[in-house]
Amino acid sequence: MEDFEPCRPGLRIAAVEGDVMVQEWRYVHNEIVPPAAMTPDEARERVRRYRLENAYLGDTLVGCSTVRPPEGQERVATVIARVLPAFRRRGIGTALYEAGLAHARGLGARAVETVVLAANADGLRFAAGRGFVERERYVLDGERDEWVDLRLADPASGPS
Repeated sequence: MEDFEPCRPGLRIAAVEGDVMVQEWRYVHNEIVPPAAMTPDEARERVRRYRLENAYLGDTLVGCSTVRPPEGQERVATVIARVLPAFRRRGIGTALYEAGLAHARGLGARAVETVVLAANADGLRFAAGRGFVERERYVLDGERDEWVDLRLADPASGPS
């Protein structure tokens, strides 16, 4: 397993491997986006398709991320960083985002998107602060929660 050691002392970002880490990733995901809560089987399936990472401050789980590989002619990747509310505004989201962005670019992404639950004001501010611009708001069929798709305005922004 490759760990990413960001500049934040004590913060470690690790690729999700094994059932314990999948369950940790699922816990953070479900806390941040309850309308899209996953079962254990759905989370295990997700780790087979995407790059999932967990963030730890010391031994404490503080966040997670998802990188969906580039698709289509535009080579659009999706990078999503999630940080538990008690650990926000400490650089953890930035470290997760930068690690995810670097991974997406390593896969050949030419454009980067993210998706945020519209009710997550912190997440929308975080995305806007990194240069993402809103592309679309929508509600999934049969659901009530609104989602926001955003795209990185300047594909050259962020770490290379």
